[in-house]
Amino acid sequence: MASTTTVLVSPERALPARLGGRLWSAIKALREAPKLPTFILGSVIFCGLFAPLFTRFLGLADPIDSNLINSLQPPVWQGGTWSHWLGTDQLGRDLFARVIHGSRVALVVGFFTVVFSGAIGTTVALFSGYFGGWTDVILMRITDAKLSMPFLLIAIVFAAVLGPSERNVILILAVFGWSAYARVLRGEVLRVKNLDYISLARVAGASTPRILIRHILPQIANSLIVLATLQLGVVIIAEASLSFLGLGVPPPKPAWGSMLADGRGFLTTAWWMATFPGFAIMFMVLGSNLMGEWLRIKLDPKFRALR
Repeated sequence: MASTTTVLVSPERALPARLGGRLWSAIKALREAPKLPTFILGSVIFCGLFAPLFTRFLGLADPIDSNLINSLQPPVWQGGTWSHWLGTDQLGRDLFARVIHGSRVALVVGFFTVVFSGAIGTTVALFSGYFGGWTDVILMRITDAKLSMPFLLIAIVFAAVLGPSERNVILILAVFGWSAYARVLRGEVLRVKNLDYISLARVAGASTPRILIRHILPQIANSLIVLATLQLGVVIIAEASLSFLGLGVPPPKPAWGSMLADGRGFLTTAWWMATFPGFAIMFMVLGSNLMGEWLRIKLDPKFRALR
């Protein structure tokens, strides 16, 4: 006689399992990702994580070591030496090594800014969409006010007040970048909270934090992943702009924006100083936007239904 076994999953394990399932689905989807954005983002992540080992393996000089004798050397295909593949800057620092180490700054600032701003925006969206009423009115008016502000201009003002540092850049961009998450995810929360299983959870006596975290948050995870990927490009441009103005990551730490600022005075005599950091920024933003668009099509049920 066949017997049946009932497996009970504790509520404490249910949320990590559901969120982990969403994350694992996104990771599995990356196997089908377009090659160009995957290559770009993978290269930046690899260089950011292993920049010291990578430059040492290639035999490149330290990115902050200056040697005025080697200043303004052209790239190797224009008569330069193999010791400096992409040439050197006005202080004789190896440009290839600085571009590689600049990816570490872009990766750190981009990752932590997206995480912190996404957490703030998601929290605002959950409270605003679920509770409605005056809570929704107040939080959305604050969000609208932040969306109406010139994001980069406000960031420049606060960066000038707080001073240039990597930590301040992350703090400023996270505090002033959460409104995009709040506005988009609020609509998702409004849609999900009216579903039948949310009503059944209320009837069953589930608490509000339990409903928000266990039932609603996993349902908006897809939109959150897409938004975070798209916002990465915005953060990279903002960080590069602050560094270009001398308000971002302070020297001698290499950052793509500050490298652009160093090269703007040598565009006619040493074009490579501004060109290669500019290409790095362009490809990073292009890769994040292409990946975000692909994830939007891949994870959105409306697009899946069309396919």
